[in-house]
Amino acid sequence: MWALDHLAVAGETLAVATHHVTAALGVTPQTGGEHAVFHTHNTLLGLADGLYLEAIAANPDAATPDRPRWFDLDRFQGQPRLTNWICRTDDLDAALARLPDGFGAPVDLQRGTLRWRMAVPATGILPFDNCAPALIEWQTDQHPAAMLEPSGCALRRLVVQHPEADALRDLLVPFLDDERIRFETGCARLTARFETINGNRVLQ
Repeated sequence: MWALDHLAVAGETLAVATHHVTAALGVTPQTGGEHAVFHTHNTLLGLADGLYLEAIAANPDAATPDRPRWFDLDRFQGQPRLTNWICRTDDLDAALARLPDGFGAPVDLQRGTLRWRMAVPATGILPFDNCAPALIEWQTDQHPAAMLEPSGCALRRLVVQHPEADALRDLLVPFLDDERIRFETGCARLTARFETINGNRVLQ
């Protein structure tokens, strides 16, 4: 089975993506780092229940990658927003073998002491207009969420909205059982509801 691992908020710049998280939840993400291969950078917010949230953007000080960036960041425009959800698996190759084409191929990645494999489509675009989850396999003894300062925020609901929400839900049923995740028919977007030290908050 998979497990919900983290959420990603994208922005045209890291500053605006980070501010979007701060404004929505009332807490400020901490410094993250830079990613080689895709040349992005992030800030991070530790959540309850072993989850975390990252604000992410293309790194303007890094070289242009030799392939499309993950999370469809090359095409990102407009206001910062919640764009992706990421699920953890213990066997990325086996998980991909059971999925239709489009979820990507494993890419070996490293940032500091963290090592992981991520399934990234060649186009950078995930199925169902990026509403399908990205898949990750951590190759480190300690999960990143355990390295972050507690924020007092807990995810209570993740709503995955898409015109073909029923098809996406049916595709994921064999792999994912998390009562916090709901699928609703509508325009493609993600909405996360949190319990925070500032009361109930919504992040879109």
